[in-house]
Amino acid sequence: MSQPSTVPGSLRDDAAALQDDLVRLRGALHREPELGLDLPRTQEKVLAALDGLPLEITTGERLTSVTAVLRGARPGPTVLLRGDMDALPVAERGDAAVVSRVDGVMHACGHDLHTAMLAGAARLLAGRRDALAGNVVFMFQPGEEGLGGARIMIEEGVLEASGERPVAAYALHVFSAALPRGMFVGRGGPIMAAADRLRVTVRGAGGHGSMPHLAKDPLPAACEMVTALQTLVTRAFDPFDPVVLTIGSFHSGTMDNVIPDEASFSGTVRSFSPASHEKLKERTVELVRGIARAHGLDVDVSYVQDYPVTINDGAEAAFTADTIREVYGEERYADSPRPFPTSEDFSFVCDEVPSAFVVMGACPAGTDPGEAAANHSADARFDDAVLADGAALYAELAARRLARGA
Repeated sequence: MSQPSTVPGSLRDDAAALQDDLVRLRGALHREPELGLDLPRTQEKVLAALDGLPLEITTGERLTSVTAVLRGARPGPTVLLRGDMDALPVAERGDAAVVSRVDGVMHACGHDLHTAMLAGAARLLAGRRDALAGNVVFMFQPGEEGLGGARIMIEEGVLEASGERPVAAYALHVFSAALPRGMFVGRGGPIMAAADRLRVTVRGAGGHGSMPHLAKDPLPAACEMVTALQTLVTRAFDPFDPVVLTIGSFHSGTMDNVIPDEASFSGTVRSFSPASHEKLKERTVELVRGIARAHGLDVDVSYVQDYPVTINDGAEAAFTADTIREVYGEERYADSPRPFPTSEDFSFVCDEVPSAFVVMGACPAGTDPGEAAANHSADARFDDAVLADGAALYAELAARRLARGA
């Protein structure tokens, strides 16, 4: 990646000069996506992109993370910028010249763009090191897609990488649909949901379908549980603090005239406040066990709290919105009237540091955002044209926040 000017203009102008390099990096990441916590080729590409910059770089022990610290020429606080790097187990559809070369693996959520943007921001801020009063931590994170990579990086010390905890942290996420290209959306308070997993196995005693009284049929009880869980959502939770419970898998039996020994189902549970997040775990487990007990059946219940609610600090969200309006214009930013029901493990950072998470439209030019394939789709497409503005926003947030001091 080429060096930015040693006599920088605006961050946005300098980012535009890096656009071709950012496109090449994003393309290399997109063609060779990796899953989970172990992303050796991705880590190698990130380290190459940061090579030659005045950064203190460490890599993870339990995951292939990259943490890079840029120390400004003058003392001051620390700001953290995060970009996630992992892909999804999705077989990409599209032009063979540009799609993933790894069978069944795709950057369907745009993390390749986040990684390229964050590397670009490191270049931009390194070129302004003499003007910075404080430190910037660049957090390149594996394992966002359900594995809690952010939590592991926190456990391995990313928040203490500069020697002191950040006064603020920022993350950006691209959307391939719903938003026009280049549009930014944020909000103070909850911006993305908590995500939990519910898995239930009801155990009975099988038998002949003609003589159910001689068996302990787990199927009716499991069906009752699914229905009762939906009723629980509408009767135990405030409609102005909503929760979402979706059972996506139900399995039991082998033949029409055989009562099975067991029935199992699993689903996803979403909530938008810490209080509902905790209440869901207690009430769902209690309900399922109660129904099993009423039917004289055994039940195994696993309720896993994956990610907490992603909560934007009010002051940092307002600062982010003001920065976007000043740099890109009033028309490029909008407050979201409600949180997104998707989840994010940047939430673990938000729980530790005043943070702001912002969404950026990356719908390809000429495509109706309302008709475009959404994130996680095999047809999802992200426009490289947003790379420079994303890199510039990361850099602007860090530079301006350090200028404000603690």
